[in-house]
Amino acid sequence: MPQQSSPQGTTSCPFREVTSGALLVIVAQGQHPGGQLGTVTVGTDQKIGRGTWLALVAMGLGVFVIANDFTALAVAIPKIDADLHTTLNHAQWVINGYALVFGVLIVTGGRLADLFGRKRIFMIGAAIFGVFSLLCGLMPDIDLLIACRALMGVGGALMWPAILGMTYALLPPAKKGLAGGLILGVAGFGNTVGPLLGGWLTDAASWRLVFFINLPVTAFAMLVTQRVVPAGRAASGEHGIDYPGITLVSAGAVAVLVALDLAKEDGYGSPLILVLLCGGVALLGVFFLAERHQGAKALVPPDVLGNRVFAICCLVVLLQSAIFFTALLYLPQYMTVVLHYSAIKSGAGLLPMMALFGAASFVAGALYGHVGAKVAVSAGAATLAIGVFLLSFLRADSGYLWLVPGMCVLGIGVGLFYSSVTTAAVTALDPSRASLAGGIVYMCQIGGGAIGLGINTAIVFSAGSLSSGIALAFRVDAALALLGFVLSVAFVHGPKRSPAHRAAEHPGHHRVRA
Repeated sequence: MPQQSSPQGTTSCPFREVTSGALLVIVAQGQHPGGQLGTVTVGTDQKIGRGTWLALVAMGLGVFVIANDFTALAVAIPKIDADLHTTLNHAQWVINGYALVFGVLIVTGGRLADLFGRKRIFMIGAAIFGVFSLLCGLMPDIDLLIACRALMGVGGALMWPAILGMTYALLPPAKKGLAGGLILGVAGFGNTVGPLLGGWLTDAASWRLVFFINLPVTAFAMLVTQRVVPAGRAASGEHGIDYPGITLVSAGAVAVLVALDLAKEDGYGSPLILVLLCGGVALLGVFFLAERHQGAKALVPPDVLGNRVFAICCLVVLLQSAIFFTALLYLPQYMTVVLHYSAIKSGAGLLPMMALFGAASFVAGALYGHVGAKVAVSAGAATLAIGVFLLSFLRADSGYLWLVPGMCVLGIGVGLFYSSVTTAAVTALDPSRASLAGGIVYMCQIGGGAIGLGINTAIVFSAGSLSSGIALAFRVDAALALLGFVLSVAFVHGPKRSPAHRAAEHPGHHRVRA
């Protein structure tokens, strides 16, 4: 250990170096007479290098193809229906199957990424995604197409949490907030351009090109990731796979999500819907009870289940997610049915909300770094509540321009909230849990959205008219958003910052007690 020479009359004070990523901290051991303060220089490099930027581009492309595939086929479903001689309800499972498998397996994908290495799981997931994108484009039969789309969802569920974990790991401590902003910003961009890109490809050539275009993008992302992203380390001593946990959570989630989807047509009084809902909830309950006895190899380990900040973040996501899902479904319906817009015009009508969603997601990363988790997440939750509350005053005689302010505020809230709450949740846990944390947060988003959408659908159909039903549903969502805001203010906070972390954020000379 190097020794620091000391002036006469003081005690020699040995130092040791502690290195963490881009941070080099010189920690003093010993004490000057009287416990006086000494000046210690903390060196740090918070700049993002060219290789890191290239890796972030690869991560962004991976997010783009996953997010784009959620929305790009929405406008192509009628053409798929006609080409493959099926029904519209059957063809809709080209979208539903992908989303269902993705939502169910994303927690498992996150855990596998943390256990066996994020880069490895990303490469496996991207290969699955690319291969089945090719097969989807070649399928001559609707059932085979749906099966291949479901397997694309497996690839996406492995890719997404691995990307999230790698992105947080690539960035230095003071830049962690940018990770959530980058991922959610690119996802928002992918969701926004998806219908436009899918519609253009379908009209200009064929809906099959929507699948084929994934191949070069995925291949480039894999190539760059292989070359510039560090391999990282798998979690030491935690290589057991919790097969019972995976089975329970997957079966429970499938039952609940399928029930919520079928209930849109059959209603919640159907015996099949009731059996699926009760069975799914029971399986998820057994899952959480069983996880407490699995120890370190649990799909959701004890340190994750017992982290209060992480749990509150997930609860707030559940409460807020109905807003965005409901807006995406019912605002276009309002434009089509009440304002008599065409399908493409109704989709374009969402552009103010979607564009601001993407822009706010990118800005949210920098904002998070300046104001911290509590302010950023609370501001996002409050903006969501205000946006949906403004939209809750729509009437049958409201014009499109009347919707724009509410959509704009809502778009800003979505971008600010999801980026910030994802970062708060991921950084509340040990870095080795980053991919699992991201997977759980996203599953809460999908689950909360599906449950909230089911409730809102029941509200809309029970109302006297479409416009009054949407307005009432938005008021319920605003109340839930307000509850989420209160929880954010009361319980959400970022990780406690040690002197070393504070030094990383403000490099230079820092006075510490030696």
